[in-house]
Amino acid sequence: MIVKISGFDENAEVPYIDYDVSDLSSNQLEFLNDNLEDETSLDGDILKIRVFFKDFFPFQSDAAKIRLDDFIVREEIEMNVFLSSFLEDI
Repeated sequence: MIVKISGFDENAEVPYIDYDVSDLSSNQLEFLNDNLEDETSLDGDILKIRVFFKDFFPFQSDAAKIRLDDFIVREEIEMNVFLSSFLEDI
């Protein structure tokens, strides 16, 4: 599984992060699309996920502003781990 952040908006009314998830079987893609609580859609063999952050946005700290690339990679890894554990329910 490959997870990439495709965009984010910390200034939106409800800040969000968009993820593109690829390198999954069609069964895995459909399972995630049908069962995740977040906003999802399928674009061919890519699952698009939008996660809204009401309380704490991961990129809002001063450290994140200085080392944004590090924070993006960490967020991608965390989503990968979350989705991997979610797929164990198949």
